[in-house]
Amino acid sequence: MSHRSYTPKHAAPRPSSQSRAQGRAVLRASARRTTLIASTVAVGATGAAVGAGLLVSPVETMASVSADEASPLSVSVAPAADRETRDDSVSRSAERREARQEKREARQERKERQARREAREERRAARQAAKDPRSVARALLGEYGFSSDQFGCLDALWVSESDWEVDADNPTSSAYGIPQALTETHDLPADYMTDAETQIRWGLGYIADSYGSPCSAWEFKQANNWY
Repeated sequence: MSHRSYTPKHAAPRPSSQSRAQGRAVLRASARRTTLIASTVAVGATGAAVGAGLLVSPVETMASVSADEASPLSVSVAPAADRETRDDSVSRSAERREARQEKREARQERKERQARREAREERRAARQAAKDPRSVARALLGEYGFSSDQFGCLDALWVSESDWEVDADNPTSSAYGIPQALTETHDLPADYMTDAETQIRWGLGYIADSYGSPCSAWEFKQANNWY
């Protein structure tokens, strides 16, 4: 058998060293063109951003984000603080108004209490005056034609008879009351035994009819020990 070299029928021919070098040069040139195009695009985009005023540094971007994020909180906290201040001011004003109103009401209540107390004292004094037989007798002198200067004699007369006691009772006779009327002898009003004014009216009428005046009756009493 003879030894001859075998060449595959379908194998591509191997490129020569020169061909391989030319291919690598083409690839490098293509890569440079791609890089140049990308750089150009990037520079163009940057220029557009700068022209539009949109290009900012990372620090500025972070600060802007922080400010944007903090701004709503600041805005919300400030009005809340303002509202609290206004609420406190309104509350203090309301408290002052209430305090002034309470003082006015207290003063008014004190005035009303004082007025009621004075009214009670006046009514009490009036009742006491009405109950005081001397006051009643002094007021009635004119109705029976006696001047006020007769009261001294009347007072002395009835002090000696009963000391102005409505229920003065003479144990030795039927004489009773302030003027010491003889209950068995005289026709007396129904309430004579209990009412001071009734007794005084009866006594003044008796003095006017019998002696003409209290002073004349007192003179007779001093001389005779009765009237």
